[in-house]
Amino acid sequence: MLQNIDLGKILFLDIETVSEKSNFEDLSDNFKTLWALKSRQFVKDHDDLDSVKRSYNEKAGIFSEFAKIVCISVGYLRNEGNQTIFRLKSFYGDDEVEILNDFSRLLNKNYNNPLSAFLCGHNIKEFDVPFLCRRMIINGLEIPDILQVSGKKPWEIKHFVDTLELWKFGDIKNYTSLNLLAAVLNVPSPKDDIDGSQVGKVYWEDRDLSRIAVYCQKDVQTCMQVLLRLQGLPILTEDQIETPA
Repeated sequence: MLQNIDLGKILFLDIETVSEKSNFEDLSDNFKTLWALKSRQFVKDHDDLDSVKRSYNEKAGIFSEFAKIVCISVGYLRNEGNQTIFRLKSFYGDDEVEILNDFSRLLNKNYNNPLSAFLCGHNIKEFDVPFLCRRMIINGLEIPDILQVSGKKPWEIKHFVDTLELWKFGDIKNYTSLNLLAAVLNVPSPKDDIDGSQVGKVYWEDRDLSRIAVYCQKDVQTCMQVLLRLQGLPILTEDQIETPA
């Protein structure tokens, strides 16, 4: 499906996001009003304050204007001797600026030429890349060249390899989750003790960032295996996956 791409030049990535505040009451009055307006898109009884408050806990983490990034996990393939190894790394913590700066340094050093490097993720074009760019702007940070999409034509962003888009085969209506795609392609999905809907709770209530990082890394690993299957290549075994110590 991908022609003339060296898989070793692909950086696989996934991000985890949570609401900027632990609950609706911690928002400023201005942002309470702004969230109430935003929530009209998905709260049926938008005049019910309790429903608006609940919607903040349930939905705020997916909107870059009301959320922050707490983890960025990446992975890359390397040939070592006669074996292919997949190495994983995560940037995570409470300081979003530090996370974004660390990630940007990695991109600028090794993956910043759109003509020779590629970024891969599931729904990366619709979620991860826009979210990263918006949060960089909000935090006053410079966007690395490879993430720059403003004003670009579709054929100018071919360095974004989106497994969701590849699976659509041109079907613009279809959305397939990474877990479902992995299942139908017989890709073993690493066992998780949490899912995406629980990330906010794990962050704000359990304060367990390392658990979130492990979850994020598993999605990166699954995305890589899915891409191999889409390319008609054998998936990697567990002993070919290197996770951070």
